Amino acid sequence: MSLNFCFIGAGNLATHLSKAFQNKGFNILQIYSRTEKSAKELADVLSVKYTTSVNEIDENADVYFVAIKDSAVSEVLSQIKFNNKLVVHCSGSLPLSAIEDFSENTGVFYPLQTFSKKREVDFDEIPVFIESNSSKNQEALLQIANSISKSVSEINSDKRMLLHISAVFACNFVNHFYTIAAEILKSKDIPFDVLKPLILETALKVQEIKPEKAQTGPAVRFDENIISAHLQALNDFDEYRQLYMSVSKSIFEHYKK
Repeated sequence: MSLNFCFIGAGNLATHLSKAFQNKGFNILQIYSRTEKSAKELADVLSVKYTTSVNEIDENADVYFVAIKDSAVSEVLSQIKFNNKLVVHCSGSLPLSAIEDFSENTGVFYPLQTFSKKREVDFDEIPVFIESNSSKNQEALLQIANSISKSVSEINSDKRMLLHISAVFACNFVNHFYTIAAEILKSKDIPFDVLKPLILETALKVQEIKPEKAQTGPAVRFDENIISAHLQALNDFDEYRQLYMSVSKSIFEHYKK
């Protein structure tokens, strides 16, 4: 499948996705970003052209992948002439309809993973969820997605929104809890490394058993003695005391059922 791609965006997702496509033989024509530093960095990695001007975006691409923050999508795309080429956004939360005014051919290409530029990922193992506005575009996206991932699913915008919310709970919120844990440990000169075996075992458990079966800790049975002692120890972390109590109540209410 010989196709030319243009990437609108040069962040974490655009970096990994464009590299994966190039490794599979797709031609990356150009990288666009508002900032020259990020555009040039990714373009140099791929050995392709880049631009920071929407007026200079290459019109010869077959597919335009939009990998920028949701709030900027409408503003940026409204300035580009796509000539009804296939325009695909990569957001978990934006509906397909968010880009319907910019081309007669639209789609969604949503890889369910957390991306950081400095960490390599294996796209073969990353689930990809697609949606489009026609059977022709759907078939094209299926072929593109299947070229880089072993797990490709068709899903509509409503389901993808809930999928994204679930990912926020399972990834973003959990990582924020790591940050809180590290800050609390640092206050007593304890290294975060001591938690890594616990974090790894927790992640491994849910590969084998349902998350609700893997839950442990004082909140499950609402052990008031332990919880009160923890809240007392968090006197210097008022924001985290409130969060601790709120999450503990949520866990208890779930298991009380």
